[in-house]
Amino acid sequence: GWSNNGHKLTAHSNARRRSCTRPVALPARMQNPSLARTSGATVDTEAAFGQVGIMRKGGVIMDYNDSPAVVAPVAWVHGNPGPFGLLCFGMTTCTLMFMVTGWVPGAFNHVAVGYIAMFGGFGQLVAGFLELVKGNTFAGTAFSSYGCFWMGYAFYKQLEMNGVVESMSVQARAGDALYHGLWGFLTLAFYGVTLRKNGGLQAVFGPIVIAFWLLAASTYSPQAKVAAGYFGLLGGGSAIYTAIAMLYQDELGISIPGVRPTHYI
Repeated sequence: GWSNNGHKLTAHSNARRRSCTRPVALPARMQNPSLARTSGATVDTEAAFGQVGIMRKGGVIMDYNDSPAVVAPVAWVHGNPGPFGLLCFGMTTCTLMFMVTGWVPGAFNHVAVGYIAMFGGFGQLVAGFLELVKGNTFAGTAFSSYGCFWMGYAFYKQLEMNGVVESMSVQARAGDALYHGLWGFLTLAFYGVTLRKNGGLQAVFGPIVIAFWLLAASTYSPQAKVAAGYFGLLGGGSAIYTAIAMLYQDELGISIPGVRPTHYI
C-alpha cells in the first residue's frame, strides 16, 4: 500500500486500511480537471481525500485497497439546451415559411438570411453540441443537422443575392428536388425516434417531413410550394410551443400538454 506522502505503508498501517468500494464524490475544488493533472509531483491528498479514504498513486486516484477509485463524473452542462434548440428551429422555420406561403414579399429575404444564419444555424449548432456533451444523442444529432442545414441555406442565399452564383436554373431543378426529398427522409428517420419521446416533438417532425417532400415537388408545382409553407408553419409553431412547454416544466414545475413521455414503439 501507499501512504498519502508517497511512502510505503508499514504492516501496522496495512492492518488499519479501510475498504472503499462505493462511488466517491470529490470535493468541489478537486473536480477541476486542471487540478487532477500531475507530473510526478506530490499531491496533498490528505487534506483533499482524507475524509473519504482516497490516496493518489502515480497520478491515479486510488482507494485504500490499492484499486482505482470510482469517481462521480463532472457535469459540464448544467442547464437544458433543448428549449433553446427548439426555439432556434421553430422561429427560423416560421420566418422562412412567411415567404414560402407568400405572406411577405421576397424582398424580406435580405432580412431573413442573417437571422437564419445566426439563430437557426449557429445557435442550433451550439445547442446540438451541448446536447451531445450531455449524452443526448438524438437531440444533439437533430439540432446539429438542422443547424448545418440552415447555415448552408443562408450561405447559398447570400451568394445568390450578391450575384456570385446564379439563381436555381431549370437544369438544376432535379437536384433541388432530390435534395429536399433526401432531407424529408432524414426527418422521417428522426420522427421515428420521437415516438418514444413526446407528442410535442412528434408534432414538430411530422409536418416537417411533409413540408420537405412538398418543397421537392414545388420545383415543378407552385401550389406544392404554398402547401409546403403551411406545413412548415405547423412544424415550426409546434417547435416553439414545445420549447415553451419544456421551459414551464423545468423552471415553474407547470406541466403543459405535449411533453409527457410516449412509447408508441
